[in-house]
Amino acid sequence: MQNWFDLTGKTALVTGGGGVLGSAMAQALADHGARVVLLGRTREKVERAAQHIQARGGLAGWAQADVTDPDSFGAALANVGDVHILVNAAGTILPEAMTSPDRSLFELSLEAMRKVMDVNWMGTVIPSLLVARQFVARGGGAIINLASMSSFRPVTRNVAYSASKAALLNFTQWMAVHMAQQYSPNIRVNAIAPGFFLTEINRALLVEPDGERLTARGQAIIAHTPMGRFGQPEELGGATVFLASDAARFITGIVIPVDGGHLAFSGV
Repeated sequence: MQNWFDLTGKTALVTGGGGVLGSAMAQALADHGARVVLLGRTREKVERAAQHIQARGGLAGWAQADVTDPDSFGAALANVGDVHILVNAAGTILPEAMTSPDRSLFELSLEAMRKVMDVNWMGTVIPSLLVARQFVARGGGAIINLASMSSFRPVTRNVAYSASKAALLNFTQWMAVHMAQQYSPNIRVNAIAPGFFLTEINRALLVEPDGERLTARGQAIIAHTPMGRFGQPEELGGATVFLASDAARFITGIVIPVDGGHLAFSGV
């Protein structure tokens, strides 16, 4: 009997691997036999995440690089070697690229908006194009991008992040078609769209400084999530392993929401 979800012998490169969601996705891949390499700009974070996976019996390493810099990423990729699965989980949110009661639309920082687009959009494009060269040479591989609820509908206040995640979803669909038609149907490009998870980059927006009470924004999110809670990072694992594995070998160009029903809820 075929084990559809066995990733033994595969190497998975996870950008943003030191973050809450990226490290959880990497852990799930390692749990199913993959060798994972966690990549990020901060050595301490990716090294610590790799050590955590190793402590659980997984095969894990780390690499330091900037996903917005082709030379930096390319050098790291050369050291990693063959990659079979690419997870693009690097991302950022900057307050200066958001409106707020104290910051109007006309006071947004254009520099901050460019940085958000650079990390979330080009930080997916650059790794995808460089790793895809390996996939073309080998005739197969899987890319999993980290989309968002704001890929479908813009999140209020968060203009740059919403635009970047909408672009990421469009790129996922475009690249899926292009790779299958021009190179190999065994090169698959898909995305996961998390609902609302507490991470390093959004915690201050959703939870009060006391760490217990939700902000008004956090309360609104829970009210619009039928399951009535934030997601747990490990709950991205199932979709990640599925899209990386042979179980999804006839699936490309899709996005899987992991959102507790948020996308399906009309608010009434």
